[in-house]
Amino acid sequence: MILYPAIDLKDGVCVRLKRGEMDDATVFNADPAAQAALFAEAGFSWLHCVDLNGAFVGHSANGDAIKAIRRAIRLPIQLGGGLRSRAAIEYWLEAGINRVILGTAALRDPGLVKEAARAHPGAIAVGIDARAGMVAVEGWAQTSSLRVVDVARRFEDAGVAAIIFTDIARDGMLEGVNVEATAQLAAAISIPVIASGGLAGVDDILALRHRPNIAGAIIGRALYDGRISAEAALAAAA
Repeated sequence: MILYPAIDLKDGVCVRLKRGEMDDATVFNADPAAQAALFAEAGFSWLHCVDLNGAFVGHSANGDAIKAIRRAIRLPIQLGGGLRSRAAIEYWLEAGINRVILGTAALRDPGLVKEAARAHPGAIAVGIDARAGMVAVEGWAQTSSLRVVDVARRFEDAGVAAIIFTDIARDGMLEGVNVEATAQLAAAISIPVIASGGLAGVDDILALRHRPNIAGAIIGRALYDGRISAEAALAAAA
C-alpha cells in the first residue's frame, strides 16, 4: 500500500485544516518546497498536494508554490484543487505533475474526466469527498444529493487511475480513517481506492492495508504533529 504524505497549500504556505474549514488552518511550514524535500528524504514514494484556495475559486491559486515543490523533489506528485478544465489538466501535466485529481469536475462534467483519462492513461484520478455519505463539491462548500458509490461507478472502465475518497468529518481531526466506508466503496468498484481523512496512526494503516482494492492512504496531520513517524508509517504500509 502506498502512503501519500500531504501538502495542502493555502496562501502559499503548508497548512492543515480541520474538516475542510478554511478559517481553521494550522500553518506547519512556510516553505512547502522544503517540506516536500523532507518527505522525500523520509522515504515516501509519492507526494499528495492540494491547492486549497484553488478548490474554492475554481482555478489554480498556488501555482508558484506547486512549481517550487516540483523543482525540489523527484518523487511523483498527484495534485488536486481547482482543476476543472482540459487546459488546466494539460498545463499541470506538462509542468511535470504526474497525476491530477479531478473532484468538482468529476461531478459537474464526467465527460471531461473520461476524455482526459483516455488521453493520459494513469495520470487522472477522481477525488470524491463525502459528508454523511453524500458527495461534496466546490472545496467542500456544497453538498450534493449524490451518493459516493454512484459517482464512482460513473468512471468504471474509463481508465481512471484511482478514486481518492475523503470523509470530510474526519479530515484533519486525527479520529481515525473511516475504514468501513472506504472498504465498502472499494468493494463496490474495480477502480483502486486511496483513503483520505483522519489517519491517526499505525492501526489505521494496518486496517486499510488488509482490505481488498485499497491501494493507498493519504497521511497529513499525524505526520506533522509527530503522532506517527515516517519510519513507522512506511513500515506499517510495507
